[in-house]
Amino acid sequence: MVAALKDKLGRTIEYLRLSVTDRCNLRCVYCRSEDDCPKARELPPPAFERIARAFAHLGGKKIRVTGGEPLMRRDLEEIIERIARIPSYRDISMTTNGHGAARRIAGLKNAGLMRLNFSLDSLKPEKYAAITGGGNINEVFEGIDRALEAGLTPIKTNTVLVRGENDLEIDDFIELARLRPIEVRFIELMPIGKFGEDASKHIPSDELVAARKHLKMLPQEAAQPAVTYGIDGYAGKIGFIRAVSHRFCDTCNRIRVTSDGIVKTCLGDNSETSLLPALRQDDSTLIRVLEEAIYQKHSGHHFDDGYQSRRNMNRIGG
Repeated sequence: MVAALKDKLGRTIEYLRLSVTDRCNLRCVYCRSEDDCPKARELPPPAFERIARAFAHLGGKKIRVTGGEPLMRRDLEEIIERIARIPSYRDISMTTNGHGAARRIAGLKNAGLMRLNFSLDSLKPEKYAAITGGGNINEVFEGIDRALEAGLTPIKTNTVLVRGENDLEIDDFIELARLRPIEVRFIELMPIGKFGEDASKHIPSDELVAARKHLKMLPQEAAQPAVTYGIDGYAGKIGFIRAVSHRFCDTCNRIRVTSDGIVKTCLGDNSETSLLPALRQDDSTLIRVLEEAIYQKHSGHHFDDGYQSRRNMNRIGG
């Protein structure tokens, strides 16, 4: 058994969020700037496999494929299949906006994908289209239904709350968990991108929970970013990711690798380490560079001290 890798603060790092593209078929207001035109600078499938194997060698157990929108990759199934060959990973998941997901669900499951998260920022078709820059909400629910049928569970929906945009739909979102066995998650807006830099748009999760006495806190899973709640009689549950109002940095167990091979150990810090030189060398070099980057992981984010990200979210990985 591979020993768990710890950073300089003693945190066990075993979760990799691997972005395979910064391209997307939508333009969500909190994710991409109006002048952002991603270029295809993505690594090929064998490079992603090498990074995943290096992380597994260091004790990695969990991997999430992100973007941009991963479904923009025609070779996505190959990438998943290569990762699934690595026996260390007990959890292989993916985050998607759901557009084009339904027709690829079977292929992704056959490749080795285990579960899915869907981004869902409004339940009103016109509002959803406005927030996402032209998205079709019907495609999202078609993808969710196909994923449920295929057993790619537990399924989670991710809603980035923006005051004045979708905050009046909170209870409608919660209702999604009444009949569906999904986790409806609300994510605090981070100070990244167009809306994120406007403090008036932020909604603390405590404000939402305090107003809903019927939410009952559930036993919490270790190293999970969401605080989860249940409602009597509901098939699903409700989660709140409170990265801004409640730091969970002391239990953070993840790193991110961008689609062009850059390690980011924290969303709220601009430090980066390129894996490209190491990818041109042998696997032992790649493992060493990745290990060194992880060891230097920062103690916490800088969201509360004027932090400004040099990258939009689509160029980091959700």
